[in-house]
Amino acid sequence: MGTLNSARIGVVTFPGTLDDRDAARAIRLAGGEPVALWHADADLQGVDAVVLPGGFSYGDYLRAGAISRFAPAMASIVDAANGGMPVLGICNGFQVLTEAHLLPGSMIKNDHLHFVCREQTLKVTNANTAWTNEFATGQRITIPLKNQDGQFVADDATLDRLEGEGRVVFRYDGRNPNGSRRDIAGITNERGNVVGLMPHPEHAVEPGFGPAGADGPRSGTDGLQFFRSVLASLVRA
Repeated sequence: MGTLNSARIGVVTFPGTLDDRDAARAIRLAGGEPVALWHADADLQGVDAVVLPGGFSYGDYLRAGAISRFAPAMASIVDAANGGMPVLGICNGFQVLTEAHLLPGSMIKNDHLHFVCREQTLKVTNANTAWTNEFATGQRITIPLKNQDGQFVADDATLDRLEGEGRVVFRYDGRNPNGSRRDIAGITNERGNVVGLMPHPEHAVEPGFGPAGADGPRSGTDGLQFFRSVLASLVRA
């Protein structure tokens, strides 16, 4: 990679995806070039990174993300991620990443069995991934959250391994909105190029349209740092 503006970041659309255009706008605002990718096409069009956006892919039939895992695009993304390509899974995208075994654990119904939509404070616990290097460890950020299958679960051995290897990237700060084990809101793989989280950074990238921030209501833009982080990591690569 040469410059931030030369980075091409794919955004995958599945049947039922809701937030692909929002993710593309976030990439554009950060300085990258969004590239639309279709779930049924295995060709990733030479992109440098991929975002799996939120929504209800294939209607969340069977389990959230379970059918999307078999899409032709996902076979290419799994290979690319294993080769080091940065991949971000947001909400339903996180669910797809667990179903594709790019990230451990699973997502189940919220413990209160209701859809939740709120502005959520997160604590950054790993600022060394491809998608978080513009943050500081311990930093608190506010990102919108909206899900009904947002409870992250795993066995104790897996949770201990994630903790011990520093692979918990975000924790819910304050109230846990969905019962996720150990307040985990986002995790990464061993290499740090694949990150999944339930909150939606693409909805916190532009003043006037995001959550509350230091400058008042709807001024929060903490989500923009996710996309600036991956652009910075691609330049360094």
